[in-house]
Amino acid sequence: MVTESHPFVRAACVGVFVEIGTRDEPVKKAGLTHFLEHLVFKGTRKRSSLDIAKALDAVGGDLNAYTTREYTCFHATSLKEHLSLGVDVCADLVQAASLAREDFVKEREVIMQEIQMSKDNLEEYVLDFYLERVFSGHPLGTPILGTEETLAAMRRADVVHHYQSAFRGPRIIVSAAGPVEHDQVVALVEKKLGKLPKRTMALKRKAPRIKRFEEFIPRNSEQVHMLVGFPSCSYRSPARFDAMVVNEILGGGVTSKLYQKIREDKGLVYSTYSFLQSFVDSGLFLLYASSGPENTLAVMKAFRSELEKFIAGGVKDRELNMFKTQLKGQILLGAEDMENRMNSLGINEMVFNNYRPVDEVIRDIEKVSRRSLTDYVRKYFDLDQASLMVMGDLEPAQALKLMDVWG
Repeated sequence: MVTESHPFVRAACVGVFVEIGTRDEPVKKAGLTHFLEHLVFKGTRKRSSLDIAKALDAVGGDLNAYTTREYTCFHATSLKEHLSLGVDVCADLVQAASLAREDFVKEREVIMQEIQMSKDNLEEYVLDFYLERVFSGHPLGTPILGTEETLAAMRRADVVHHYQSAFRGPRIIVSAAGPVEHDQVVALVEKKLGKLPKRTMALKRKAPRIKRFEEFIPRNSEQVHMLVGFPSCSYRSPARFDAMVVNEILGGGVTSKLYQKIREDKGLVYSTYSFLQSFVDSGLFLLYASSGPENTLAVMKAFRSELEKFIAGGVKDRELNMFKTQLKGQILLGAEDMENRMNSLGINEMVFNNYRPVDEVIRDIEKVSRRSLTDYVRKYFDLDQASLMVMGDLEPAQALKLMDVWG
């Protein structure tokens, strides 16, 4: 249980985190946690699906949920006077879902449609394929939605067992941010969730072995989608702040090296950026761009050229300070959003078992130096070990030239 008081805002946000995600599912039941996240909204012992939808909506609030590879979160945002309602509805979803057979059948079809929709968003779809290959044989490579095959084979009993074994006291963290009082939230949570069973399934997580690969997936599309990636540090590593700063420098925004070179100087793309995929025991640093087929080779060469220059020359103090200031500004502005802050509090409590105020995060970013940044880059950025995923409408010979850029 973690809270943070922001007395001068009106929005109160509460989240119930369940430490169970896609990586904790049997391979043959991929998508189980996401399926469960959907299904609990179909009704509980005291609320119908419509009642759940209306509860926060009727007071101008918002109720939602999301599934990741390592946890699930149910969250509600409202005015502070409706905080108890948000806690009550989230608690209802976590401990009193009906999981009716007819709802199971209908929601499976809904998720099948969601899987089909995801195939039309190649910017996200290419990432699923990348993770499947780089974490081959490991559950971190499993798509959060599952697959048509695993969804078709799933039984209602699988979902019920997952709910009853995983959604229990030791797996649950409640986080709240806004004009809240800690003791008040604790009392609400104890009243609503205090009777959750104390025994739960053990998490048997094994760190993945990151595998290098190069792959082209033909796909009819106007744009060709390219991902280049390297291993990176885990969410628990002290070097994660160096990784965050490097991300800002290379592809974090419109002043980044990739954006300025590939979009502004060369005009090769509309979209290019870098991002981190961090987990409790592993991580990836990824570069993305999409372009017309005629520009793909130039984009890929620019990726490599900018990385080579960065690895060889690093950054000057003035440049480093600018990007650190940029990152700190983003974090401080993000902390003004109560949903954002609720998420940060909950994740830090889950990963570190510790409350981390924003000022502490800012101090960690300030500690990043040219030396620590160089150490991070030397450890993780081996260009000859880059993994590459390309998806789009290319001839095989064109795709092969892209692969050749990386050796």
